[in-house]
Parts: sequence; C-alpha cells; structure tokens
Amino acid sequence: MDIFCYRKLVVYQKSKELVKRTYKLVERFPSKENFALCSQLRRASVSVTSNIAEGISRFNIKEKKHFIEIAYGSLMEVSSQLELAEAYLYITNEELRLFDEQILSLVRQLASLIKTLLAE
Repeated sequence: MDIFCYRKLVVYQKSKELVKRTYKLVERFPSKENFALCSQLRRASVSVTSNIAEGISRFNIKEKKHFIEIAYGSLMEVSSQLELAEAYLYITNEELRLFDEQILSLVRQLASLIKTLLAE
C-alpha cells in the first residue's frame, strides 16, 4: 500500500502550484495585510492540498468525498479572497482572471475525482 498515493494525483500536484502562486502573490501585498488577507489566502490555499491528501488517505468512500468537498470549499475561499484583493487593487483584473482559470480547472478535477471515488 502506497501511503503517499495522493502525491501522484494531478489535482494534488496542480493544487500545490496554486499554493506556490498564492505565496508568491501575497509577497507583494502591503505589510498591513500580513496577518489578515495574506494569512487567509495562504491558509485557504494550503487547505486545498491538505484536504486532498487527507481525503485520499481515508478508507471510507463517504469520508474521502467529504474531504474532497472541503478542498472545494477552500478553493472558493481562495477565489473570494482574491476577489477582495482585486477590489483593494492589490492584484489586477488580469491576475484575478488567471487565478480564476486555475481554480476552475481544479474544481473540475475535484469533481472528476469525486466521480471516480463514487464509482469504486
């Protein structure tokens, strides 16, 4: 049994890319946001990878699905927080659009993963 099998999932690997992009992005935010929006964005993006790993590592299909749904919720948090960042002019509309594309791709991959889990 490969206990690190989640690392092989494309959705996990792609969600790690979102974390890296997010961390790089918030470096540009004003220092007053370090313990507010920056922290929230970091935690929400990391939550995506964490919940994919935890979900895939569960034995019960219902639990697996639950954690993948939490990962989806975390993606929506990232989306919402990026929208706020754009409203405060910390990021451009184009940067938001590119993040939205990445998030949408991850949402589709998570939906596909849930379908696969339910078919087992």
